[in-house]
Amino acid sequence: MLKAMKDTPDGPHSSLPAAGDGPAFRRDLALLLPELRAYARFLVRDRSKSDDLVQDTVVRALASMAQFQQGTSLKAWMFTILRNAFYEQTRRRRREAAAMAMHAQVAIDNVQLHHGEITDLSQLLWNLPPLLREALVLVGAQEMTHEEAAEICRVPVGTMRARVSRARKQLQLIGAQGGRHE
Repeated sequence: MLKAMKDTPDGPHSSLPAAGDGPAFRRDLALLLPELRAYARFLVRDRSKSDDLVQDTVVRALASMAQFQQGTSLKAWMFTILRNAFYEQTRRRRREAAAMAMHAQVAIDNVQLHHGEITDLSQLLWNLPPLLREALVLVGAQEMTHEEAAEICRVPVGTMRARVSRARKQLQLIGAQGGRHE
C-alpha cells in the first residue's frame, strides 16, 4: 500500500518513496488511476478522451519518475501532470482547428475560383459553332487524340485538326472581347 499518509485540508495524500523506488512508485500511481480518471472525465467530458488523457498522464509521469520528490504528494503531482497535459492538448486542438479552418477556407476559395473559371469556359464554349465546340471538347476536355476525335465525328484527321485550331483561335478572340461573340 502507501508508504505513509499525511493529512491535509483536502484529505489524505500519499507521501511516496524516493523516486528510485520504481515498483512502489508504480503501485502507488496505479492506486490513483480511479481518481485521475474521474478528474479527466470532469475536464474533457468524454470517456474515451479522458482515458487517453489519463494514459498520456501516466506515460509522462513514468518518464519523469526521477523528478518526483520524496515526501511530496504523488496525487498532487499526478493531477498537475494531468491538468498540464489537458491544457496542452486543448491548445494543440485549437491550433489544429484554426489551421484546418484556414485550409478549408483556402480550399473553398480555390474551388469557387476554379468553379468560376469552369463556368466562364463553359459560357465561352457555348459561343462557338457546334462543330468547333464538339472538336474542342473531344480533343481538349476528353483528352482524345485528333485521330480518335476524327473517327467519332467521321471526318478526316486534317479536318479535325483544323476544327480544333479554329475553335482555340475563336475562344481566344471571344475571351479577349470579354466573352462577347460577334
